[in-house]
Amino acid sequence: MNASLIITTYNWKEALSVVLDSIKHQSVLPGEVIIADDGSREDTRDMIMVEASDFPVPLIHSWQPDDGFRAAESRNRAMAKAQFEYLIIIDGDMVLPKHFVAAHLQNAKQGQFIQGGRVLMDETCSQKVIASKKLPHWFRSGLKNRHNTLQCPKLSRAFSRTSNTDRSTRSCNMSFWRSDILQTNGFNNDFVGWGREDSEFVHRLLNLGLNRLYMKFSGAGYHLYHAENTRASLAKNDEILENTVRQKLTRCENGIDKFLDEKS
Repeated sequence: MNASLIITTYNWKEALSVVLDSIKHQSVLPGEVIIADDGSREDTRDMIMVEASDFPVPLIHSWQPDDGFRAAESRNRAMAKAQFEYLIIIDGDMVLPKHFVAAHLQNAKQGQFIQGGRVLMDETCSQKVIASKKLPHWFRSGLKNRHNTLQCPKLSRAFSRTSNTDRSTRSCNMSFWRSDILQTNGFNNDFVGWGREDSEFVHRLLNLGLNRLYMKFSGAGYHLYHAENTRASLAKNDEILENTVRQKLTRCENGIDKFLDEKS
């Protein structure tokens, strides 16, 4: 089994460069990496082109025009291009430890999707990681969720659990089968502006009858600090989420199928 690794990004090529560097050093490489670009400037495109010239796996740039925060649509465009049966999605500010991809693949099984964790870094720590392209150790100051720095198979088997809710949903670190994505029609393109697109997506996966594995002590990423996005769209996005919950929807109308013919 192999995986397509999807990375969302928007006008932060410095962070994306560090993330791509961490992918090069994975103990198990993904089959391909697809950048889900929500309208970045040309300097991001140029950086990706340089990286692609000697990247160890195919590096694909999926770009859409900058028309507000449209992470759901950006992910759908990228996932529609995916060549492999398993999909891992991260954000362009999630730096990966060596066994990140391996952990997702080792825990993948039919009938479930995976929610991974993260280590939060403050601004000072994040700047050091960007400058050095090295992950912080356990004792480094500026870490939150420090326990997630522990990557231990035995602890992971003991503490990973099925948790069939949308609590602690983080689309910056998730994985699932492509066939399940096609059944639910992916993320809902109606979400514009930050918030709830990942929770609504999780509810449809759960309504489909899938289990959510909350993976602990394995496959956690290191989240670079950035200012929070505006919450101005939350009221409208909450309505979409609440409708999905109320009607127990398994599929959205405005989803990934819009882009499947654009795969090449």
